Parts: sequence; structure tokens; C-alpha cells
Amino acid sequence: MSLHSSLKTNAGALSQHRNVLTRAERIVKLQDKNEFTPGSTSPLGIPKVRSIMVTVKKKPAKGPDSETEDATATP
Repeated sequence: MSLHSSLKTNAGALSQHRNVLTRAERIVKLQDKNEFTPGSTSPLGIPKVRSIMVTVKKKPAKGPDSETEDATATP
């Protein structure tokens, strides 16, 4: 039996950014900010936690022309 094309996922789909965090992930983030203490705070009804995707900008690639200019500029 084949899988419908709308149900297929990419290999890296699980490591992509998600807007919704699981309860366990929210508790970990709240513990880092000292807003949740296990045993005294209920895990039900915990506040929403903002999920920010961190992106790293790529450095512009240096072409072969820029290397020759650096070599000729230095005596």
C-alpha cells in the first residue's frame, strides 16, 4: 500500500523550527527563567512560551579576485 503524497515528510522535517512547543519543552524553558518550580507549580495551565528561531547569517564568500588584491597590497 502506498503513502499519499500529502502525508509524506522530508527527512529533516523533525529538526525544523516549530511554532508550538510541547508541555515538557515549555516547562524546561520556564525553569531556565525560574518561572516554574517542580512540585510547587502545576504543569497544567502554564503560560505560553515564545519560540524564536535563531538564524545565522552566512558570510559572503571571498572570490579569487579578493585574495590576489590582498597579496599585492601588502609589501
